[in-house]
Amino acid sequence: MRFGRACLFALALMPFPAWAVDGEGLPAARGSLAGPVISVQVDGAIGPSTADHLHRALALAVRQQAQLVVLRIDTPGGLDASMRSIIKDILASPVPVATYVAPNGARAASAGTYILYASHVAAMAPASNLGAATPVAIGLPMPGGEPEHPAPMRKASEAQAPSPDVMSAKRVGDAAAYIRSLAQLRGRNVQWAEKAVLESVSLSANEALAIKVIDVVANDLPDLLRQLDGRDVKLGGGTVRLATHGAAVLDFDADWRTRVLSVITEPSLALILMMVGIYGLLFEFSNPGFVLPGVVGAICLLLGLFALQMLPVNFAGLGLILLGIALLVAEAFLPSFGVVGLGGIAAFVIGAVLLFDSETPGFGIPPLLIGLLAAVSATFVLVVVAMAARARRRPVVSGVSTLAGSTGQLIEFSGGTGWALVQGEHWQVRGSGPLQPGARVRIVRVLGRTLEVAAAGDASTNGA
Repeated sequence: MRFGRACLFALALMPFPAWAVDGEGLPAARGSLAGPVISVQVDGAIGPSTADHLHRALALAVRQQAQLVVLRIDTPGGLDASMRSIIKDILASPVPVATYVAPNGARAASAGTYILYASHVAAMAPASNLGAATPVAIGLPMPGGEPEHPAPMRKASEAQAPSPDVMSAKRVGDAAAYIRSLAQLRGRNVQWAEKAVLESVSLSANEALAIKVIDVVANDLPDLLRQLDGRDVKLGGGTVRLATHGAAVLDFDADWRTRVLSVITEPSLALILMMVGIYGLLFEFSNPGFVLPGVVGAICLLLGLFALQMLPVNFAGLGLILLGIALLVAEAFLPSFGVVGLGGIAAFVIGAVLLFDSETPGFGIPPLLIGLLAAVSATFVLVVVAMAARARRRPVVSGVSTLAGSTGQLIEFSGGTGWALVQGEHWQVRGSGPLQPGARVRIVRVLGRTLEVAAAGDASTNGA
């Protein structure tokens, strides 16, 4: 017993490694003097999934007591709302953020330039570029359109001449003020920042370093960490000194949640999900009991609406799409012989073109997809019209009009009127001649709710 207690006491005094496993599945070096470096890769357009991924990466950096978050970025730009959400997280982060445009040949265009300016450290790999930060409107073009030639850069103190496109001028002015404030906060080149917005200019890595747009040009991530070692970085609560040389690097990769969010917020897929959802529900309502089309349609429609809620949707385009689908559905029930359906196809195509701005990087709908969906809808219209035409040519096999020429039996008859049993139903009849109850009669014509009859053996009376 004494020996066992001594062993347990010795184990309690042994120095265990100062790391544990974090909830994200990454090793946490909590006991080290210099915390780890969190590396996050962002490729493609900046969207809601990117903002969510970076938000969770910064939260992980705080839990891990990381000394630096390196955002390795290669993007053509993206959505203004997602970009501003990322920048807010960077500005509020207690952990320094270094935005590194990498690998070689990468770019930080449009929204990427704003994120680079907002970061505590700005770095680029050789042969990379940044700039072209003029905002692009989402939705219908405003009257006057974008200026054919961008206006030259003016000093902030100079009043700009009134623009015929007031909304475009306001949008560009707001973007210029935003990036100017970020440049002043980080002590970077303010003049070029405004020029990137007003003139859509770009810079290479070496040019950006020469005019103090960025802080470092590094060949790769180890080279970047070596150059940042010992650098003082200003945070909201003071200044911290980085000790990145030889620090542990933890990659924060996108998980299933980020991947799913990235997939369903793809504009093309959002449109397809909405179409599948509506057609699935339409099939279920027209053929109750199949269940599967209704379940799949409801799921797809909810996912499509969720994606549209996260994306910058032009509601005029969305309204035209819904109107087009409604007209396509109405074609199946109205005797328009394709007129309503063709109007629905036209409304759908125009709405799909207007739904997202194709000039926004990564958030346009390919014309090929729009044409394919329009072709599917046109096929639906043609099938409905062909079925209606075939049904019109078929002889009538049911209804009151089919009673002419058939026979029945008189139940009662007097004074030229009476009742007869025809095809299992009682009908009021009228006729002339020697007709007696119980006699067989032939229907001559249908007069509203009254049948004109004659004796079944009378061949001299023709039906009308």
